[in-house]
Amino acid sequence: MDAVVTWITGLDIGYIYLAVFLISYIENIFPPFPSDVVVVFAGSVVGLGVGSAPVTVLLASIGSTLGFLTMYEIGRRVGDRVLETGRIKFISVELVRKVEDWFRRWGYWIIVLNRFMAGTRAVVSFGAGMSELRLLPTLALSLVSAALWNVLLVTLGAAMGANWRDIGSYLSTYSGVVSIVIATGLLGWGLVAWLRSRKRRQNGAGGA
Repeated sequence: MDAVVTWITGLDIGYIYLAVFLISYIENIFPPFPSDVVVVFAGSVVGLGVGSAPVTVLLASIGSTLGFLTMYEIGRRVGDRVLETGRIKFISVELVRKVEDWFRRWGYWIIVLNRFMAGTRAVVSFGAGMSELRLLPTLALSLVSAALWNVLLVTLGAAMGANWRDIGSYLSTYSGVVSIVIATGLLGWGLVAWLRSRKRRQNGAGGA
């Protein structure tokens, strides 16, 4: 472990900052990408006395927000064509429609929750563009969401220090739990919508 600590503290912090920024950007466009683990690692470096926590959070948050903006613009400009061609494999028509429905129901709150939802980050930004949400509040809330999430990751990394690798299992568990919660919510929403539709048809038939 001492050798690992020596190796970590001997890294050039500039390369770590660059990796944090680039991977936070790329993760929003080509998920899944291990940006969370990289940010935790950067936090562990801070905990070992190298680098700055505020700078790490800032670079990760800016990278994430720019990645969000990229997918937002893709969704706004060519969203329908992308869905028709199916060129982006991780974005399905069904999931985008669900995200658009989330925006109709809960508005910009979905942007704030974006970073805390596993497996939907790129779809949320893409759907925000297709839904033509206002750019400035969307970007501002995306930055807030990313900053809150990255503060959490950097704090965890700094607290764990050289044991930063252990956080991977916790993040995997978190992602799995959130995915189950989202899937359950979608199923519940679908069931409620179906029951309401059935009730309307029955009332219509009764009235006739």
